[in-house]
Amino acid sequence: MGNSIVPVSKRAIHSLVGVAIMFLFRFLPLPLPEVTPVGKEIIGIFIGTLYLWTTVDPVWSSLLSIFMIGISSYAPMNQVLSAAFGNPVVIQMLFLMIVMNAMVYNKLTAYIGRFFLTMKINNGRPWVFTAMLMVGAMLMAAFVGPFSPIFLFWPVLYDIFKEIGIKKEEKYPTIMLILVAIATLLGFPVPPYSGNSLALIGNYAGITENMGNRVMINSAAYLAVALAYGFISIAAIVLFCKYVLRPDVSKLKNLDVDMLKKNPLPPLNGNQKFMAVSFVIYILTMLLPSMFPKLGIMQFLSANNYGIALGYTALLCCISLDKEKQEMVLPFNKVLNGFAWGTFFLCTAAILLGSVLTNESTGISAFLNTILRPIFSNMSLVAFYITLLVITLILTNICNSLVVGMLMQPVIASFCLSSGINSAPITSLIIIFVLASASVTPSASPFAAMIHGNKEWLNSGDIYKHTMMFAAIELILVIVVGIPLATALIH
Repeated sequence: MGNSIVPVSKRAIHSLVGVAIMFLFRFLPLPLPEVTPVGKEIIGIFIGTLYLWTTVDPVWSSLLSIFMIGISSYAPMNQVLSAAFGNPVVIQMLFLMIVMNAMVYNKLTAYIGRFFLTMKINNGRPWVFTAMLMVGAMLMAAFVGPFSPIFLFWPVLYDIFKEIGIKKEEKYPTIMLILVAIATLLGFPVPPYSGNSLALIGNYAGITENMGNRVMINSAAYLAVALAYGFISIAAIVLFCKYVLRPDVSKLKNLDVDMLKKNPLPPLNGNQKFMAVSFVIYILTMLLPSMFPKLGIMQFLSANNYGIALGYTALLCCISLDKEKQEMVLPFNKVLNGFAWGTFFLCTAAILLGSVLTNESTGISAFLNTILRPIFSNMSLVAFYITLLVITLILTNICNSLVVGMLMQPVIASFCLSSGINSAPITSLIIIFVLASASVTPSASPFAAMIHGNKEWLNSGDIYKHTMMFAAIELILVIVVGIPLATALIH
């Protein structure tokens, strides 16, 4: 018998390349001023992690990244593990993701989605219907769950198109399906207390602390800017579609929202009501300390901010108001079945890497300062902002938006610290923009990957054409509206 040849998978090849970068980069004869031998090790791990995040599974890539930092010359393994998994931002993110899963498990997303779809104002008004769907998608992504709007609204739109006779090849379905994802992206960076926004805000606090001047972004001000930017972007994009792209929407004038009420949802049960009310209260406990910092109770909430999610999760695990099933509001094992481990470990590794990269022992911050100071030294503040935003838009549509946000933060911190500028406004704007504009290529974000994965309704040419136009509109708006808004509200 001849020897059989086992084909090597692309995953295996990418994995080997990533691991090789992590181990071998330190030996490259590259002149990197100010970077220490430890810094070269960390840069290699960082580049290898970026490569693996882009090409392979985020769970094992992130775990490998943490392990490699632990066996490097940077610090003992125990110290690295404590920094990674003992970080209060990571703990808060873990329990908030569990809470968000409980929202989905209790089917609150269906009720919220039905509210936006069945508003009477949508009857016979195609562009009002479009705007309401986008607003609903943005708010659901912000306060319920980032993927809920796409999973909920796309199937409903398919049924509507079929009911009123709109075909797949027509222009409006293409635009509308993409707009749902665009609105979801606009909502994704809104909450400063969870998800990638929390990871980047916490990461920046760690970076600036390493540089000797810790910067904490005000949650309430950040939320106000993110929401305002989202609403303004939706208005501008809808007007652009109506007056520039001008798809045929005549069939939508026959839309009657009562057709969406054929299968009415049952009344909210006790668990659902408790989940909805308690979640609103939880959000207020996260935001009010930023608005009223001098009140005694607010000082207590602020001091315990990162642990409140843990207490809220514990509360949901012990409360049951469901008279039929006698089930807890948050049945832990069932809710954890849909947990996004990839997102959690990616954020955990990203926060650790951000802290390690800017540690004084690596010399990387000094290196960035040496390289970037001549480039930005003669720029005005506005020119610096615009240059950063343009670079951010390009990079976030090439690789993962969280990674790009993490990459930009040491640049911002170095420039602003050396120039004596308050970095909170531009950092907040970059966090919002890097997460909201990642729509063009599949590697930009999971939302962009979902757009490209919808081969039945969308083709690649239309996707690239429309997402690039919408991203350009977002860039213009973040410069014209976002910069003055962030400067005025975030201090």
